[in-house]
Order: sequence, then C-alpha cells, then structure tokens
Amino acid sequence: MASFSSDSLASDLSPSREERSAHPYLSFARPTLDEDTIAGVVEVLRSGWITTGPQVKKFEAALSDYLGGRPARVLNSATAALEVALQLCGIGPGDEVITPSQTFFAAPNMIAKVGATPVFVDVELISRNLDFDAVERAITSRTKAIMPTHFAGLPVDMDRLYTMAGWHGLRVIEDAALAIGSSWRGRRIGGFGDLTVFSFHPNKNMTAIEGGALVLNDEAEAREVETLRFHGITRLPDGTRDVAFPGGKFNLPDVNARIGLGQLVRLEEFNARRRERVADYFQMLRTDPPCLLPHPGHAGDEAGHSWNMFAPLLPLDRLCIDRQQFRAALEARGIGTGVSYEAAHLTTLFRRRGHCEGELPSTERIARETVTLPLFPTMTRADVERVCNAVVEVLAEARI
Repeated sequence: MASFSSDSLASDLSPSREERSAHPYLSFARPTLDEDTIAGVVEVLRSGWITTGPQVKKFEAALSDYLGGRPARVLNSATAALEVALQLCGIGPGDEVITPSQTFFAAPNMIAKVGATPVFVDVELISRNLDFDAVERAITSRTKAIMPTHFAGLPVDMDRLYTMAGWHGLRVIEDAALAIGSSWRGRRIGGFGDLTVFSFHPNKNMTAIEGGALVLNDEAEAREVETLRFHGITRLPDGTRDVAFPGGKFNLPDVNARIGLGQLVRLEEFNARRRERVADYFQMLRTDPPCLLPHPGHAGDEAGHSWNMFAPLLPLDRLCIDRQQFRAALEARGIGTGVSYEAAHLTTLFRRRGHCEGELPSTERIARETVTLPLFPTMTRADVERVCNAVVEVLAEARI
C-alpha cells in the first residue's frame, strides 16, 4: 500500500473551498428535537423538581406500554443498565459471560467490572451479529449468561438465542443499545425474552441526552433495580435507610426523562425515515472497487431492522489509502464518519488478559474496514446522494 499523510490526502482528493461552502456539514449522527420537547424541558426546569421524579415515572410507564407491558426502569446510561443487569443476575468473579467483541466497549467492560470474564466469540461478517455456532462451542460450566448485541438495530436470531439459553440454563442480557424500535417476527425487541438494555445517547434512534433503560421480567426485578441504581439503599419500617449491597448512583433526572417522553412518541416516525434513507443508500452506493454493504434485514421481516447506523466495509485491499485517509477525504467534503466498531478483545484492557490478533477473523476484519456513514431522521435523499457521490469519487481516485 502506498503511503500518504492524511493532510496530503485531504489536499489531493478534496473539493474546492467554493464547493465545500455550498453544503452544510453532515455529521454521521444527529438527534432530532422538536419545539414541544424543548418547551417540556423548560416546564420541568421551572417546576423545581429536576432530578428523578414524576417525569421518570411517566417515561418508565410509556416505555412499558410501548413494550407490551413489561416493566422498564430507566438509568443514566445504557452502560449503567448493563452493569445493573449483571448484578441483578448475580454475576461476578469466577463467572463467564459470552459476548461479541464486535460491539461497543461498554458490554465487555461491565462484564469485567463486576469481576466476571467476557468470553469473546466471533460474529457473522455481513450481519455483524453473534455466530451462534461459536457461542455453542464457548459454553462451559462457568458460563452464566449470553450478552448479544443487536448490531446497528438488526436483531440476532431470537429463536436460536433463547432456545440455546434455555437448554443450558443461561440468563440473557440483550445489548439492544442500537435497537429500540427493532422487532423479531412482529414482536418488539424488549417486549419478550429475558433482560434488555436500551440506550438514549444522542447518536441512538431516540435520545434523552444521556440515559438508558433496563427491561425486566417482573416487578420484583424492577424493585431490585430501583435499589441497585440508587446506592443500594432500602427503606426500613421506621423510615431510616439501610444498604445491603454497594449499589451505584445511576438514576435518571426528570429533565432527561421529559426529553425521552417527547422522543418516544416519534420513534416510529424516526425509524421509518431511517429506513427510507437506508433504501437510498442501497440504491445509490455503487463503488469501484465495491464496498461490502451491511445486512439489509431479515428476509420477509426487513421492517424489523431499525437502522441505527449504516456501516459498510471499505475495500482497503484494493486502495492506496487507509481508513483514516478515507475519512479525512470525506471530512474535507463536509461529511462526518465514525468507526463502528473497533475489536474489543484487542484493546489494551483485554490484551493484558491474553487476547491477541487472529482469534476472531470476522470481527478483526470488520474492525479494520468498517466506516459509519451519516444516517439520521432529518437527512434527505439529496444528502444520501451527496455522501454516495463523495464515497464513489474518493474510492475511484484511490483505486490501485
């Protein structure tokens, strides 16, 4: 591969200043906040009750209704929800949790944080979801749970997941941070199964600025989460407090909950717009050399994919540039990109625990070649065309 600096690449493959100024900057993700929601936040601020209170209860009730009545509890991040879910399952030192390495760092980090061992397995190259044959081989007497990621909003094979978990007596903690609004054969992710975690970060399909939710099996689990998310505190009959477990402080403020309420009522609309723009990507993104496009959705159930992101794989073996240089060229054209995701098992944390290159071939290829292109509800077809034209141009000029 020829060697270029990012600066020289941006100069060689960049449009003119006049061409750049004709278009607004396209970030790879962007929240959509309406005036009613903004006004609702102002009302909360003026109410004098801005931390956890009535808006949180309304948000939890609305989430429960959306998911068919299952109890839901909100926390200040999906990361916190993952940690609390592991604690709820009693997972700790000596236990193993099977998880993909092709996921955001939060999942394996929280497994390690509670003292358990993340057992990394490979993913399918196109779907980026768990390879269940690899999961089956990874189960041992120490395995206590499976933590799958519904990558980019595409559900894993839920039938196979829960059949396997039931056969081996395992808990399931679904990392659905990217998948609110996704469904499997007509049933919403989070509306069935075991434990499900959602994220409301600004780059997700709906936001609460920051926040997450944990969907539970019954009210007994919900009450335990209420304790775990607020210092482990319980109230005694005489009105004093006690702590039996060192819980964290993961409660969501009412300000965030009010934003979440405004977002939830528009979630289906947001996801429909995402699907429209993804259809544009599939129609327009024809590059030479070709990118490896993401999974289009399960056959006959394409609407079950909520499309949090659109992340093709770059044909780097046929280019004289690397990914950083490709991203710099798009940035010079006013187009933002992301990387979804690096291989978690190759981070410093898990290299120290003995992991190395070559363990998970599909995961490592994705980590090398993936790039996340802009996708958010207010994008237009013209925006997608602009992105595709830029990608086509950069790849054509960098072709070996």
